[in-house]
Amino acid sequence: MSVTTFAVAGATGRLGRHVVEVLTERGHRVVPMSRATGVDVITGEGLAGALAGVEVVIDVASWHASDEDAATEFFRTSAGNLQEEGRKAGVARIVLASIIGVDKATAGFLAAKRVHEECLLSGPVPVRILRAAQFHEFVGQLLDWQPGEVAYVPALPSQLVACRVVAEELVDLATAPASAGAPIPEVAGPRREILAEAARLLGARRGVKVVGVDGSAMPDAELAAGGAFLPGPHARLAGPSFREWLEAQS
Repeated sequence: MSVTTFAVAGATGRLGRHVVEVLTERGHRVVPMSRATGVDVITGEGLAGALAGVEVVIDVASWHASDEDAATEFFRTSAGNLQEEGRKAGVARIVLASIIGVDKATAGFLAAKRVHEECLLSGPVPVRILRAAQFHEFVGQLLDWQPGEVAYVPALPSQLVACRVVAEELVDLATAPASAGAPIPEVAGPRREILAEAARLLGARRGVKVVGVDGSAMPDAELAAGGAFLPGPHARLAGPSFREWLEAQS
């Protein structure tokens, strides 16, 4: 196996730590990039030094909230900096973790991720994109956002997937031969699930009552209810269901 030097943007985040782990397990050299390691993809601090000698960047850096404007500005800036410094460093390609359905989104965080894709693709360094379903780990975040004994979670369809599975797929994509004209690959969990029902399983462990709501206050709720953000027929389905994943955590 040939050894490649990877830089991981967002290396200490929910997905990034799994990407670093998978790359390390497969024997690659890894440069973790996050503010915790002295690299800031927004200000550019430490970025040029981190990318020196790097062949491939895996971009899993993300904005911490759902506000569309703030997220869009974050992604536009980070994409510009990664492309510019990547070009100067001679990076061969950038691999981006995105979200299934961003091409259909009209508002909210998913619309910001669409801008992220567009900004990266407009730069000089070649880009590969993997679109993933919502993570199993996202369910806990929904509960964390609503401290108390009751949480309201949209009863919308999803095909939740484990971060570890997404990380493995990202590394596979990053190391695969170029495939011109192929559709953007997708990865999702093994079966369709209702977000509120998954949240009830976790809520029962935390002592939180989860109430399913229609999600009409969410951006593109009608699209989500109609399955617009579910994986397409070419998606790779892998990993545990949410219940299986949750049981494995304990």
